[in-house]
Amino acid sequence: MSCTKKTDNPIKFQKGTFPDSLINISAINSEYDDYNLDIHVLSAINPLLFSSNRGSSGGQFDLVHGTFSYIFDQGTGDFTLNGEITNDAFLTRLVSKVNTAGNDFGPYRLYSALDGFEYLILSSVSNGNLDFFYTKNLPYFGTSVPEISGPFPVSLLNSVSDEAYFCFDTNQDSAYFSSNTEGNFDICLHTKPTGTLIDAWLSLSYATSSKVDILNSTGDDKCPFIYRKVMVFASNRDGGSGGYDLYFSIFSNGNWGAPTNFGSGINTASDEYRPVIAGDEEFTNQYLMFSSNRPGGQGGFDLYFTGIDFAK
Repeated sequence: MSCTKKTDNPIKFQKGTFPDSLINISAINSEYDDYNLDIHVLSAINPLLFSSNRGSSGGQFDLVHGTFSYIFDQGTGDFTLNGEITNDAFLTRLVSKVNTAGNDFGPYRLYSALDGFEYLILSSVSNGNLDFFYTKNLPYFGTSVPEISGPFPVSLLNSVSDEAYFCFDTNQDSAYFSSNTEGNFDICLHTKPTGTLIDAWLSLSYATSSKVDILNSTGDDKCPFIYRKVMVFASNRDGGSGGYDLYFSIFSNGNWGAPTNFGSGINTASDEYRPVIAGDEEFTNQYLMFSSNRPGGQGGFDLYFTGIDFAK
């Protein structure tokens, strides 16, 4: 008979959980306005693109890049979020390609399996209004920084009004964005034919997009972002907490559901803006990142992070 003492398993948590407390990403935020973030999840250290007017001391907005990462201790359940402004060679080349003398907003990066290219779509002031532009490059691996083509105008969607905050659904066959062609900003939809390359589609002649009526209100509805079957967006519609609030809608049976306000755990009397959501298969829930000019930040709009629980 063995007298060896059984040792306790140090792993108390089989999977991590993103905390539901709100975390100010202080290592990235500044005293100026930092918002319009985009995340491009590739690894445990995630690239982050966002708009900031820090470079002009509160003037024009340009794209800035950094990284964020998180650690979950499976023994204690402690969660740590880290962030930093970086000098990544590829992202430095990318933002230098797209930053203009005017405001640059709403970056959105994606990879297309149809042609093997990565795309960045953003809005910049052109001819007095916000228009979409895109860049295209091979994925960045190792130390060889790929060439970046563009920026090219998105002629399919650009109008004499403002277009901003582009995103695709999970299948990359339906594009959603915000436009004020009828006065207030509405969330619009434009479908992409199956098998059509993204750059060829974006470069088509202008065609009218459809408003997604169930998502829109008499106020401004902006910044749609989709993760799986969930859309999050910002709106200053009646009935909110004040300013812009964050809302979500669930896609079911071929349609988006009526929007739901995230409530007082996230929304305040100040503005909450440009939400993005993502997940990690090693965690039990998802996370939400957004910007807010609520009191207690570092100044202007700050970027925030919190766990959120949507059905996977």
